[in-house]
Amino acid sequence: MTDLLAHVESIWQAVVPQLPDFTVEVVPSIDSTNSELMRRARQGRHEPVLLVAEDQTAGRGRVGKGWHSRPGQSLTFSLALPLSPADWSGLSLAVGVSLAESINPQVRLKWPNDLWWQQRKLGGILVETASNGTPDAPRTLVVGVGLNVNRPDAVALASGSAPAGTLAPMPPAGVAELIMGITVGELLERVAAPLVRDLQLFEARGFEAFQDRFAVRDALQGLSVVLSDGTQGVASGVSRQGALQVQTASGCREVTSAEVSVRPC
Repeated sequence: MTDLLAHVESIWQAVVPQLPDFTVEVVPSIDSTNSELMRRARQGRHEPVLLVAEDQTAGRGRVGKGWHSRPGQSLTFSLALPLSPADWSGLSLAVGVSLAESINPQVRLKWPNDLWWQQRKLGGILVETASNGTPDAPRTLVVGVGLNVNRPDAVALASGSAPAGTLAPMPPAGVAELIMGITVGELLERVAAPLVRDLQLFEARGFEAFQDRFAVRDALQGLSVVLSDGTQGVASGVSRQGALQVQTASGCREVTSAEVSVRPC
């Protein structure tokens, strides 16, 4: 068993002044925390909730990839809350900034949704939204986060049952390599309340409030990259809307996460 339950009260107390209806739920096993909160939203349940799972059996990553976790080895949670920003652009980058700043100054962000340390993946982010039924109502935002706490071992990697970070081509990293002895519950308490505050900041000011903060942690800045269509170029930061800017032979190209994936050459 993990120590998640020991930290629930502290997380709730830190968040409820800003979100009076906020709740925290911890479950031993679930198919996917994101899938569960999206199901609730489609059923008309739009209350703010942090749903944490010790084990996910059918977790999801970006573009439909699988997302695995193991009890005590990784932190998997989803946060749902009604949100109505003027512009949703750059939201996953803002989430990454919040998480990275809460974890450690050495954590970098690989556009569009990965957390890196020493060129290895610490975790990833999945952002989804659901309509609240009326055009003018806030949408329900569901932010899914998977973080390696302990570095996956060789057995886990070989068996295909390794935590979220194994989606990366490089061997994954664990937060415990940066913060010696940190537990899953301690990591959750470290990131949860700041994430809520930063999502509220995003609602008020959009990605503009995060662009400079992202630039400080941009793992691709200045690197040669290859886009999924084969185009090569040099990553040169992100736009005000969070699009990746790539200097190519034919000029600057702005790339959105819906169009391509990016990998260093």
